[in-house]
Amino acid sequence: MTNKFEFLARWGYAARGVVYITLGLIALIGSSSGEEASTHGALSNLLGQPFGRFLLATVAIGLVGHVLWRLAQALLNADSQENSPKGYLARAGNLASGVINATLALAAARLVLASGDASGGGGSPATWLMQQPFGRFLVGALGLIILAAGAVQAWRGISGKYRERLSLPSGKSDLLGGISVFGLAARGLVLSITGGFFVFAAIMVDSEQAGSVPEALDWVRNLPSGTALYALAAAGLVAFGLYSFIEARYRRIDAPEQGDVKRGVAKAASAVDRLS
Repeated sequence: MTNKFEFLARWGYAARGVVYITLGLIALIGSSSGEEASTHGALSNLLGQPFGRFLLATVAIGLVGHVLWRLAQALLNADSQENSPKGYLARAGNLASGVINATLALAAARLVLASGDASGGGGSPATWLMQQPFGRFLVGALGLIILAAGAVQAWRGISGKYRERLSLPSGKSDLLGGISVFGLAARGLVLSITGGFFVFAAIMVDSEQAGSVPEALDWVRNLPSGTALYALAAAGLVAFGLYSFIEARYRRIDAPEQGDVKRGVAKAASAVDRLS
């Protein structure tokens, strides 16, 4: 590995994988028992395992690494996106992902430091944004970004574009590719539905309407043949968790050097000073 940032980025992908595999399994197993599938529930489940606090602390640190990598992709253009609407949309999606994963990392840290419910305190991103000036527009914009990011993610899986940043071993390419396509398509669908909930919350000026994974899965379950589609979506979330491990191992990461990070922080500080 070229630097510590790359190690942290790969750790972040693996941590995301643990969360999504746990989340998908809870959805699959809990579909008959009535247990709610949520990212916070997945974190609580991890805490209940042997050495759970250590495991959750490892995941929390990894999620922080994932947030930092998303910020590097968005603000430092670590993936060398083109200066085009498509490139800016991709970077905006990375920024939105960073915000969402930051709340997840914070929830994990709360559970590690003190027993209790991971959902306690802080509220959702939609609740915080709605309290800001022009809050409904911020929630709506975030919703549109999440919706578009989900659609792009599903398209990248189905079209095979995801392979552009992966170096898959030839002997395992078909198996790993199949897992990747299924996981990206399923998670992209769930993400797009979640973005739609944010847009609806902005229209209604009600942050409570901004649903997350449980609401997205419930929406799928209420469709025709919903039980089968729900199970398929839950299995897809497990596949996306496995895809996260594939990224942790085989993704090409052009991690920023320390000097790039310092310059990015300086530019951000300068922009804040101009706005204040």
